[in-house]
Amino acid sequence: MTITAPFAANPQESRGRLYPEVISTFRSPFQRDRDRIIHSSAFRRLKHKTQVFIEHEGDYYRTRLTHSIEVAQVARTLAGALGLNTDLAEAIALAHDLGHTPFGHTGEDALAALMAPHGGFDHNAQALRIVTALERHYADFDGLNLTWETLEGIAKHNGPLTDAQGVPLKGSLPAALLDYNARHDLALHTHASAEAQVAAIADDVAYNHHDLHDGLRSGLFDEADLMALPITGPAFAEVDARYPGLDRMRRRHEALRRVFGVMVEDVIAVAQHRLQAAEPENADAIRHLGVTFIRFSDKLFRELKVIRQFLFTRMYRAERVVAMRAEVTDVVRDLFTLFMGDPGHLPDEWRDDVVRADSTDALARIVADYVAGMTDRFALQEHARLLGSDMARFTRYIVSGQDGGK
Repeated sequence: MTITAPFAANPQESRGRLYPEVISTFRSPFQRDRDRIIHSSAFRRLKHKTQVFIEHEGDYYRTRLTHSIEVAQVARTLAGALGLNTDLAEAIALAHDLGHTPFGHTGEDALAALMAPHGGFDHNAQALRIVTALERHYADFDGLNLTWETLEGIAKHNGPLTDAQGVPLKGSLPAALLDYNARHDLALHTHASAEAQVAAIADDVAYNHHDLHDGLRSGLFDEADLMALPITGPAFAEVDARYPGLDRMRRRHEALRRVFGVMVEDVIAVAQHRLQAAEPENADAIRHLGVTFIRFSDKLFRELKVIRQFLFTRMYRAERVVAMRAEVTDVVRDLFTLFMGDPGHLPDEWRDDVVRADSTDALARIVADYVAGMTDRFALQEHARLLGSDMARFTRYIVSGQDGGK
């Protein structure tokens, strides 16, 4: 790997790990982080955690795993073009969704409401908790013992979380984040590295792109709708001019890959211009410039807002999606309430944690950890097993005729 930018993260200058380890002879610290994330249990479970649709609705929809892989690919591309550390950008990208609950943001909203009296819940803070405490495979420590730079990127890839005096910038910070930060200061008042900012914008690029794909496949809107929108409209027009009469699926793919390219090229151009003007001398200088440098241009950001509003109306709040949101919210709420009332329903390997819980808040955190770690499928199975629900009802929102089989 070639790093050309003076402000790229240098693995040889890493701030290290909470528990010191011998440096690998053939992998950099950031490569080692990436590999530990890929081999974690939480990463494997992303296969059966979904974005907008639940698992029963078809094989072709994105899951958290496919999304994370796509984000990592975009992050490597952006980092490489900007002369940054591609390994660190990839590690943060692969870890960014580890803390998500079953059923996407719907599950997170439900669990956040349930945990509001007990220290809150946030998927970024939960990802940090997973890689620092809940993964329990190593003999010398809990968690994955990742480098400071990777942990910083997981915690604050979307920007600073506090001001210089430690006052939260938005509401209160989740207890999971505060607990770890008290042991290992992640400098929550600064921006993260350029690599973390790359991972954050790569997330935006990936979901803007694949939500259009998934929405088309679901039948919630069609190509004619996208012809009326900025970015997507010109992309379809360009394909039609170059490949008249192209079949529907190829036309769709060609147009949306152009949308993808527009976003990537825009981010690179903006970042190159802003970084050239600022001339940061090293990686730490990026953290103290006071702004997010890796971002869309103002023009493209405005156009993407139009697309996101379209998706909000036609996809995220579509009748069948809203109906499913209500159903799965009940699943999360029912399971959380059941385990809080009788922790004996938790698996044996969680019993020691329950015994050590010295307050209702501590018990709630254990229950939240367990529920948040569930896949869509397992949550539905446990709800049926423990509460007698009918799993068949979760299939009734599938669009008839959808090409979801393999």
